[in-house]
Amino acid sequence: MAAGKGTGKASLLQNERIRFIVCFLGVFICYFYYGILQETITRGDYGQGEKKEKFRYATTLVFIQCIINAVFARILIQFFEGSKQDHTKSWLYALCSLSYLGAMVSSNSALQYVNYPTQVLGKSCKPIPVMILGVTILRKKYPMAKYLCVLLIVSGVALFLYKPNKASSAGGDHVFGFGEMLLLLSLTLDGLTGVSQDHMRARFQTGANHMMLNVNLWSTLVLGLLVLWTGEVWDFLSFTDRHPGIFYNIMLFGLTSALGQTFIFMTVVYFGPLTCSIITTTRKFFTILGSVLLFGNVMSGMQWVGTILVFLGLGLDAKFGKVPKKTTH
Repeated sequence: MAAGKGTGKASLLQNERIRFIVCFLGVFICYFYYGILQETITRGDYGQGEKKEKFRYATTLVFIQCIINAVFARILIQFFEGSKQDHTKSWLYALCSLSYLGAMVSSNSALQYVNYPTQVLGKSCKPIPVMILGVTILRKKYPMAKYLCVLLIVSGVALFLYKPNKASSAGGDHVFGFGEMLLLLSLTLDGLTGVSQDHMRARFQTGANHMMLNVNLWSTLVLGLLVLWTGEVWDFLSFTDRHPGIFYNIMLFGLTSALGQTFIFMTVVYFGPLTCSIITTTRKFFTILGSVLLFGNVMSGMQWVGTILVFLGLGLDAKFGKVPKKTTH
């Protein structure tokens, strides 16, 4: 009887649907709070009167975030995967780290040239380069239903976010400027990150925690050299000396990031980077939808159409969008 109960519990934990639900909820909850903390840290006012100032040390913040992520992953490996060996090549982790950091820097820099809805709209198309580069570089084959699901989800998010009156007033006369080029670069680097993660999974069976640890170690090295070279780290330390209360939010920010990344890398390892990008794109949609509902904003007809498309895409993907298992040659 005891053996039967143990087997039942193990099969429950290994159930693909339950694992997917855990990954989805983990990403959603962690990054919802992560977004609130990010807004609090980066957009808050510090000091009073003439001494009031803003937080302008985004690179150092990401540097601290990567350190906490790496420490968190190391602890998970120590307690849960002590005997498991990682055979993934270091240069793959380095390339994945560079593309990951490049995508973040390009996306954040784009905000200097385009408005926030345009930036979110661009990043919501992340599943497209992941799929395109997966097909062209890794020769990966997806069922036609997967293409339809990705198209529906991305279209739904785009329709939900699109506001013609705001776009026309903020967009200016240009059609494709420097900001849009940065977003295109960011999406391309997102795709390359997905390709390298897919290659690691297929060739080396890389575990989620090992992937998280090594990508963040390389990111810490790159960002550490960058903040030392620019001198930003010393300005950041001076800022925290003037406003020590910010440390609490930064530590919470790092912790939610580490937990969120754990679920993201779990999703990448168990379901692939395309599914991960669909989850993160949908998470943005639900975050915005939750904001609309919480603050009582009226949704337009176009936004309701976008909502229906996203739910339709998710339902179809759960039913028909599974990627067939690859046989080893």
